[in-house]
Amino acid sequence: MQNASNGQEQVTRAAEAGSELLAQVQRFNWLLLAALLAGSWYLSSWPMARSVLIGGILANASFFFLRRDINQFMDNFSSAGMNWTAVRKLEKVRFFLKFYGRLAVLAVILYLLITRISIDVIGLVIGLSSIMCSVVVVVLSKGSMLYSVQRIKGA
Repeated sequence: MQNASNGQEQVTRAAEAGSELLAQVQRFNWLLLAALLAGSWYLSSWPMARSVLIGGILANASFFFLRRDINQFMDNFSSAGMNWTAVRKLEKVRFFLKFYGRLAVLAVILYLLITRISIDVIGLVIGLSSIMCSVVVVVLSKGSMLYSVQRIKGA
């Protein structure tokens, strides 16, 4: 019984550390977006900067909702005793429906932006890719430290 409790405690700590890592990604992304916005405004024009801003806001909003859904799913998972069979199929289906629904809404928004509004597509792509760059930078810098410490503690 001690091992099960200890294992659940380790997974809970890992989930909290992962949640903090996602929060750091989002904070870093806002800083990166501000830098990209200032740079595109300075080097190009306001329409380009506006496109970067719109893309960055869309990417950040989508990431925020994804992070919230992942945290909710992991909370349900850990409350079920870390047992996949105990996590109802409904929870899994709900998570994937939210994920693909959010992706479809983002696709519709992007379609409307590109077809209805004069928007710089390159700037939009730069803004949308800011979250990917933030994930890479934060995970490479913070994630390797976090998971190497956990590996040492677990050994």
